[in-house]
Amino acid sequence: MSHSSKKIGTNTQLGHAGYDPLSFHGFVNPPIVRASTVLFPDAETLASENQKYTYATHGTPTTDALCAALTELEGAAGTVLVPSGLAAISVPLLTFLSAGDHVLITDSVYGPTRRFANEVLPRMGVAVEYYDPLIAGDIVSLFRPETKVVFLETPGSNTFEMQDVPAIVAVCKERAIVTMIDNTWATPLFFKPIGIGADIVIHAATKYFGGHSDVLMGTVSANEACWPKLNRGHMVLGMCVGSDDAYQILRGLRGMGRRLDTHQQSTLAIAKWLEGHPKVEQVYHPALEGNPGHAIWRRDFSGSSSLFSFALPRAADPKSFLNALEIFGLGYSYGGYESLAVQVGLSDRIVRRPDFEMSIIRLQVGLEDVNDLIDDLDRGFAAAFA
Repeated sequence: MSHSSKKIGTNTQLGHAGYDPLSFHGFVNPPIVRASTVLFPDAETLASENQKYTYATHGTPTTDALCAALTELEGAAGTVLVPSGLAAISVPLLTFLSAGDHVLITDSVYGPTRRFANEVLPRMGVAVEYYDPLIAGDIVSLFRPETKVVFLETPGSNTFEMQDVPAIVAVCKERAIVTMIDNTWATPLFFKPIGIGADIVIHAATKYFGGHSDVLMGTVSANEACWPKLNRGHMVLGMCVGSDDAYQILRGLRGMGRRLDTHQQSTLAIAKWLEGHPKVEQVYHPALEGNPGHAIWRRDFSGSSSLFSFALPRAADPKSFLNALEIFGLGYSYGGYESLAVQVGLSDRIVRRPDFEMSIIRLQVGLEDVNDLIDDLDRGFAAAFA
């Protein structure tokens, strides 16, 4: 939906991006176009390569509405939709890497990303190397002539290290190395990597975009230089999504700003409460002033979301802590309206290994009342030290 040149607010943009109601009889939401086959009026049109829609794997009006909204939010040249967050990671890696290439991946990466990189990429003849997330511009020391991609995630999974993205992007650009960043935690509302020079931005749309724990999807957006190759790779791999799911994500997107406001306020309140708790060893949240990555977070990000973690002392029983929780569910996702808790492991780290023998509990803070969540965590602490 077009706007005047005046900059509009985030929630206004979320409410209107990606669709013009007047293009479909004035209905506010785009139609759900369930389709596979597209029919053509004649043989000449069928043979033409200039048709907007040819087959549903290449998009429908519903998926296009979501892609347009995300492209606008990211400041990108284009966006593709894939069936899951992990697919949003695998598709660009498969598209931009070839046999003989070398890829650098942050050591604080999402576990399934590491699994894909370790189990699939070497079979393609790609050399995989992990780097310290705190390396910043010194990542140049790891570059090889065959380095083609640097894969970032900030803050990092489970221990939330902040990377100096501008420094890494700058040295990669000098050498035409493609930078990809998993930006699921921040969303484009709190961090816009393409605006500071990153090439590819990845999201598990399952999380904040959807917001209701009822749909799986991933999104990949690219700058002008990388968009044609990403778009082609997406088509060749056949990684399409259904219009019903795209509609669900688009509907979740409309209220994401308001949800994130609540997530941020509640999460910071709980993180600060845990920071002062006598039975907590450490809190991993970059928006806390005492966090090692706070300065970078404050410089590059405009907000924080619902996911963080903390460490219990060795004397605590983490399973008893989790089993005592009544409001926090035990589950691996995040970004939904409900609060979740899991114990996470760090034993797969290669370069940066914090004291992973401590019990690290990851929390997703939902939209429930903060006092109720704190009472629930108190139940957990009581059980953990019983």
